[in-house]
Amino acid sequence: MAFDLASLWDFSQPELSEQRFREALATANSDEALILQTQIARTYGLRCDFTRGQQILRDIEPQLAAASAEPRVRFELEYGRTLTSAKHSADSQTPDVKEQARARYMRALGLAKAGHLDALAIDAIHMLAFIDTAPEDQLKWGEQALAIALASSQPAGRKWEASLRNNVGYALHQLKRYDEALAQFRQAVILRERGDDAEATRAAHWMVGWTLRALNRLEEAMETQQRLEGECEAAGVPDPYVFDELEALYRAKGDDARARQYAEKRKQLTR
Repeated sequence: MAFDLASLWDFSQPELSEQRFREALATANSDEALILQTQIARTYGLRCDFTRGQQILRDIEPQLAAASAEPRVRFELEYGRTLTSAKHSADSQTPDVKEQARARYMRALGLAKAGHLDALAIDAIHMLAFIDTAPEDQLKWGEQALAIALASSQPAGRKWEASLRNNVGYALHQLKRYDEALAQFRQAVILRERGDDAEATRAAHWMVGWTLRALNRLEEAMETQQRLEGECEAAGVPDPYVFDELEALYRAKGDDARARQYAEKRKQLTR
């Protein structure tokens, strides 16, 4: 492509992202224009305007027959996201809607695999986990996606590994398979520390500490969360989840006074 799609995205500012995509349309070829339109539709999904997102996708659908694999995969992915995603309310997720979304994501997965588009195949599996929310299903989808990432020679596919290890670890934690969860979370930490996303790295360490508490390894968990507390304070971003863990740890150690202090700190951040 003549543009870097990732560089145009700012997921915290969907309006700005839409503007960038529309500007890129001026120099895009036919396939690129279709891809950009799918991303414009996604910006509306992030703003919870799913009707507008679907209309944009329906408008480009007649052009897909002559398109390459990537626009067709992205069309199915984004149509699925207008039906089921993290932005949807629970009451909107009827069995019929979920099955419509599943069909879209499965088509995206099949097209992505056929087109050797590893990152998009992983994205489709990742979205299927929003439909099948039982821990056993989350583990199944997470392991399938991780297998693709580990086998991929494509940087965009490999880039998913840290997030997927987190997802697999979370599912294992929900299943109370804590030792296995810890192993996944520790791998995620190693991967995050190779990058430059400090917030994601702190979150990865938090998952380790959370699981150490579940294993009753309280001193190690305390050391992790206290270190994170200091790092968050230095960065100017105190974290209520760290305070929540420190409250739980002090209660487990029988120090109710310190536990109450952290409960109050958490309340002050979440008011």
